[in-house]
Amino acid sequence: MICLCLSVQSLVHGQPGTIGYHPVRLDETGRLLSWYDTDAGKSYDFVVRQVWNFWSNMRRDPNGLPYFMSHQIWTRDRDEQRGIGGDQLQMALSAWRLLYAYLGDEKILDNMRFMADYYLTHSLSPEGCKWPGIPYPYNTLTYSGVYDGDMICGKNHTQPDKAGSLGIELVNLYKMTKKEGYLSAAVQIANTLAANTVQGDLDHSPLPFRVNALTGAVGVIRPGTKDELKYGYTTNWSGTLRLFDALDQLQAGRPVAYRKAAGTILGWMKRYPMRNNKWGPFFEDVGEWSDTQINAVTFATYILEHPGQFPAGKREARAILDWGYKELGNDGWLKYGVQVVNEQTSYRVPGNSHTARQGAAEMLYGLLSGDSTARERGLRQLNWSTYWVNSDGESTYPNHETWLTDGYGDFARHYLRLFSYEPALSPDDQNHLVRSSSVVRKIAYNLSEISYQTFDDRAIEVLKLRNKPIRVVAGDRTLSETTGHEPQDGWTWDPCRGGGLLTIDHRLSGKVVLVLP
Repeated sequence: MICLCLSVQSLVHGQPGTIGYHPVRLDETGRLLSWYDTDAGKSYDFVVRQVWNFWSNMRRDPNGLPYFMSHQIWTRDRDEQRGIGGDQLQMALSAWRLLYAYLGDEKILDNMRFMADYYLTHSLSPEGCKWPGIPYPYNTLTYSGVYDGDMICGKNHTQPDKAGSLGIELVNLYKMTKKEGYLSAAVQIANTLAANTVQGDLDHSPLPFRVNALTGAVGVIRPGTKDELKYGYTTNWSGTLRLFDALDQLQAGRPVAYRKAAGTILGWMKRYPMRNNKWGPFFEDVGEWSDTQINAVTFATYILEHPGQFPAGKREARAILDWGYKELGNDGWLKYGVQVVNEQTSYRVPGNSHTARQGAAEMLYGLLSGDSTARERGLRQLNWSTYWVNSDGESTYPNHETWLTDGYGDFARHYLRLFSYEPALSPDDQNHLVRSSSVVRKIAYNLSEISYQTFDDRAIEVLKLRNKPIRVVAGDRTLSETTGHEPQDGWTWDPCRGGGLLTIDHRLSGKVVLVLP
């Protein structure tokens, strides 16, 4: 790994300047470091903890709900009157699942359960309609506590891609809690999405971007005109593909239908957006069209994580990442050795979560391809994004708005994913589980031991530890230390700066205990 503990330039205000909330830190070559510490892992750990603390302690609305359940933008002195972001709760569930394994804080799991329970009981389209059992993404009356439509199209309209993103998070939450209601809701979402999947073409994705759940109508008439607004296309299908695959592996619901629908969507992605770079839209507040970085780079990451589905995956992912710079690159901070990325073509504003997403994807690409330039580029992008987090955890967009999507769930998860890609980057003075092939159900960090349980009995984990463990037990078996990079029903220890990396391969029990010195 690259050592980031380099000398720092004098930080007189304006010399070399500020980014976001903080004076700029540069290494001895003039390239950007994180603001909190010259060590990247410590900085990333700090900002992730702070945004979680800010989220978990957010004030409540007059209706008694936490502020993040009703609003998409945080304001200190008043309640913002718009409803939630289209993927706001899904993003939080995605990030907090990773954070729970990383910290072991039960409050994180409590927050996840609350969001899922409340949303499922206040957002689903009714039985008997054209698109039953999928969530509405927006509360058209801000304080109603009910999610009943879409920000642009109004009541009864929904976004199928956001339903897919919720579905996979519900499967993961089921694996964490064993609560059957989460699995049942995910199956219903998958059933509706699979039943409505079609072949698609140049101008229509296999599932539409917006649809009236009651009638199945995709277009709406622009108010005061006879013009029809059409919403038949989006490329945000990574979550839906993961949902179909997860239910297929569990043999839950209708696996044959899910495999067919997934094949249709994947074939369409390869035939159209991967060739023509038509990567829009995503956001709840846009009209008919806007190409987006989130759709493109999320799918590039999906490609890299599924090499069996993409024989030329590294080349194809690289092409998508390069499209992001060509179409949405922002050179405003090149003097610090970092190119950031704008949010979308209809709103060319640099984004903190979007640049962090690009950085994490570059890191993954660099590690898989051996491209050290991509890895270095990704580190600087992740460093830049930390500057928009205040010391109290307020995570602000560069347009001075504190979005509860971009600043929280869709910010923290990129740093936690980075730690899973490159565990040695996580903090040296702490113990953390940073990667698992299975969902982590329970975990507790103590001075003398770390204990955790995975959903699958057979799984592989990687932990960054201060010290080599004395003993590793899976179920009632003491696992043996082995050599090489594949433990094979045992564990390996690879020393690194600040301790070492422990890789555990357990095959008969998901209950694991590490005895620490």
